[in-house]
Amino acid sequence: MNCLFCAIAKGEIPATIVGRNDQALAFDDINPQAPTHVLVIPTSHFDNVGELALADPSSLKAIFELADEIAANRQLAGYRTVFNTGAEAGQTVFHAHLHLLGGRALQWPPG
Repeated sequence: MNCLFCAIAKGEIPATIVGRNDQALAFDDINPQAPTHVLVIPTSHFDNVGELALADPSSLKAIFELADEIAANRQLAGYRTVFNTGAEAGQTVFHAHLHLLGGRALQWPPG
């Protein structure tokens, strides 16, 4: 398998790691859309969040716990979490990942 996020999780590709726990890894997005834009991934490969939720709900919980920890550490007044599922929704890397966005007022609807 040739998965960018799996390679980052294994340390084969460099990334700015900002947090980790037993089942999740967080790193800064290389194309940030907000002052805080962190990707939080399961360390095991799942194509999307639906697959992850069905196969490994404990990893999904670990992703949200890590996102909440990062938001608290960065003292975000508010933040948004987003999962894009499928190409039509904007998913470009087919490894489940949460976008943690914050550090500025976020608009609604998002796009």
